[in-house]
Amino acid sequence: MTDEVILPTHIVSAAGIVRNGSGEILMMKNARRGWEFPGGIIEIGENVIDGLKREIMEETGISVQVGELFCISSNTASYPGYNGVKTVPTKVILDFICTQTGGVPTATEESLETVFVPEKDVLEMMTDRVYIERFNAYLGYSGRPFYLSYKNKPEFVSEMKTNI
Repeated sequence: MTDEVILPTHIVSAAGIVRNGSGEILMMKNARRGWEFPGGIIEIGENVIDGLKREIMEETGISVQVGELFCISSNTASYPGYNGVKTVPTKVILDFICTQTGGVPTATEESLETVFVPEKDVLEMMTDRVYIERFNAYLGYSGRPFYLSYKNKPEFVSEMKTNI
C-alpha cells in the first residue's frame, strides 16, 4: 500500500494596470463582472510576462510593456466552475503596472467594451470588490508590493492586506 501525495492546485493569473501616454487607465467591460482592468490565466508552458501580454492583447487589442509588480493576491475560495470546468481552484494573481506600446482599444470576444479613462474615474466604474481592492493596491503602491488574501465566493471576504 502506497500513500499517494496529492499536490495542491492553483490557477496562476496576471493582470495589468495599463497606462497610456496621457496617464489614462485601460478598462474593459466583462459580461459577468462589469468594468475591470485586463488580465487572465497563464497557460501551460507560458511565462507570466508573456501570458499577461497575450491576455491584454486578446481582451483589449492593446500591446504593452510590463513594468513593476504592485500586488500579489491569493483567492482562497474554490467554487463550481463554468464552461465545462467542474471546479475552479484557488488562485494566485500577480498585478503589474504596464505601459501601452501600441494598438487601439477594441471590444473582443472577451470584452464588451474597452476604453482608456482618467485614473480618477476608475473606482467609480468598478463594481466587483476584488477589482476594487486590487486597484486600491495600485493607488497605494509606493515601491513595496501589497499582498491581498480574500475569498470571492459566495461573497467577498477580505482575509489580509499588507505590504510585503
